[in-house]
Amino acid sequence: MDRYNELVELINKANYEYYVLDNPETLTDQEYDNYIREIYVIEDEHPEWVRDDSPTKKIGGEILDKFEKVTHKIPMMSLADVFNEDEIREFDARIKKEGINPEYVCELKIDGLSVSLRYEDGKLVTGATRGDGVVGEDITHNVKTIKQVPLKLSSDISIEVRGEIYMSKATLERLNKERELNGEPLLKNCRNAAAGSVRQLDSSVAAKRGLEVWIYHLPDPEDYGIDTHLDSLKFMEDLGFRVNPNNRKVKNIDEVLDFIEEMGEKRESLPYDIDGVVIKVDNLDDHEKLGNTIRYPKWACAYKFPAQVVQTKLKDIKFTVGRTGQVTPNAILEPVMVMGSLISKATLHNEEYCLTKDIRIGDTVRIIKAGDVIPRVESVVMENRNDTQPRFVMPDTCPMCGSTLIKKDSNYYCVNDNCDKKDIESLIHFASRDTMNIEGLGDAIIEDFYNLGYLKTIPDIYKLYNYTEDLKLLEGFGNKSINNLLDSIEASKANSLEKLLFAIGIRHIGKKTAKIIAKHYKNIDSLINTDEETLTNIRDVGDIIAKSVIEYFNNSKNIEMINELKKLGLNMEYLGEEERTDTFFSGKTFVLTGTLPTMSRDEAKAIIESLGGNVSGSVSKKTDVVIAGEATGSKYTKAIELGITIWDEEKFKEMIG
Repeated sequence: MDRYNELVELINKANYEYYVLDNPETLTDQEYDNYIREIYVIEDEHPEWVRDDSPTKKIGGEILDKFEKVTHKIPMMSLADVFNEDEIREFDARIKKEGINPEYVCELKIDGLSVSLRYEDGKLVTGATRGDGVVGEDITHNVKTIKQVPLKLSSDISIEVRGEIYMSKATLERLNKERELNGEPLLKNCRNAAAGSVRQLDSSVAAKRGLEVWIYHLPDPEDYGIDTHLDSLKFMEDLGFRVNPNNRKVKNIDEVLDFIEEMGEKRESLPYDIDGVVIKVDNLDDHEKLGNTIRYPKWACAYKFPAQVVQTKLKDIKFTVGRTGQVTPNAILEPVMVMGSLISKATLHNEEYCLTKDIRIGDTVRIIKAGDVIPRVESVVMENRNDTQPRFVMPDTCPMCGSTLIKKDSNYYCVNDNCDKKDIESLIHFASRDTMNIEGLGDAIIEDFYNLGYLKTIPDIYKLYNYTEDLKLLEGFGNKSINNLLDSIEASKANSLEKLLFAIGIRHIGKKTAKIIAKHYKNIDSLINTDEETLTNIRDVGDIIAKSVIEYFNNSKNIEMINELKKLGLNMEYLGEEERTDTFFSGKTFVLTGTLPTMSRDEAKAIIESLGGNVSGSVSKKTDVVIAGEATGSKYTKAIELGITIWDEEKFKEMIG
């Protein structure tokens, strides 16, 4: 057993040098391989000796049925975003307004997935995702496969640390070459690949993905006698955690801006993706003094790099039909890399967007990823145009079924109830995560099932069990995957009413509006029997939404579908919590305008909603209070005209206590 313990300690030290310090000194590659083999032999012969921190635990192989929930002892808050020099200086000014002369620590904002690691007596016990900040998912089985995550610390200490799991650019390239050879779909970018890998139930999949981690936050530094954030980074590094070396303590906001500029220039040469720079007040006593909002710490912010703009050729414009029948133009592009993703398509929104920007097939166009996620055509490079490109023309018939399109507002719609594409998109929307959340019923599978005749209408989803034997004949459908799909379909029957209202595809009814309506009516029969006037009296439900709801339930086919879903056992009741009625804010509508001195609009909105209020984007007679900051515009003027109560930030803070 002494030899086994000696080997485990030796290999763990070598792993720390290689994966954390990036400075292998202890062993040659050949020695490392020989000692690993010896550990395997010993563990096979003496399974009772296997240690929790054995390097063989990094290989993976544990398979879970589902992810358990983990409640964070200290919430994992997100950071307030800033996008330019003015906003960075405003952040600095808010700190100084509290009587603090701050020094900052600047760190890279790694583009990956946040993780919490908890240790007891120096041993890893839990790895969890951020989730909603309060409750995350237990991903310990996958975290253990990441070579930079120590299974045992250099001290028998109980501690929680937080960081970012990511995939390097080189690893993504290697995996995609392998996937291309195997005929598998390519991973889109490093961030998505890392997030998808971490959420695998089979840890052997995560182990093969070559994930890495940087640790950057100690939630309770005061427990360890630490006074500054920079000292906490050094403390965690000494325990065996991998801390990114690209951090810097700076004396003032000008040095922060210098760091941002320097990292912006280095961004493309880094072996991993970053999307900004995190700025933190260094002194931890100042953290306590500044405190937190509901969502963000006031002592830190995240500067986001501007979205990258690239040029490429617009090869064609294709028109797609959505679930509501809306026909949308889409740009088919010469493939181009934008922020780590290969982009070949982008939405062109509608006819007005194309005509206003004068977008034509054959143009050279500028592509931007809005929020680093959604690609869009930003503008045309006019100097490259040779006037042979035809002007954009919206079709007058449906590209799928040939029916005449009807224009409503700025958009065109196919009103043919028998349009296949519209039916497919409706099914896809119904099963998606934000609606009924039916796992295993993705876009491609729905289209296949539609073409095979298994799914034609929404109620058909709940009759798929009739095709169990047929599904077994399809590639990729074994007993387990079929049972999982049917279980997910069955579970979706219990969803609250707002999920169903969003899922059935009523025009203009999004996630938020569906919940407002469900809260008010409590069940679908009450909604079906309502009238337009009653609907418009609900806060945040205007004339357009009300008309759309009435039109939907006046259609006999829609009522037939609802009745069929009832018979199939779907819940038609609102199951959510009752709206709070114990604060001044409960049930009232607020509008934010201008720049608030010490908080962002998102922070103010979160506070209002947590107290039972609603936040609207426009001022109307239904508005109860307008909260005005500096540089107000037309909303402020309209509030005065309508005689609506106006608060400044000081009054707002007084009201929230």
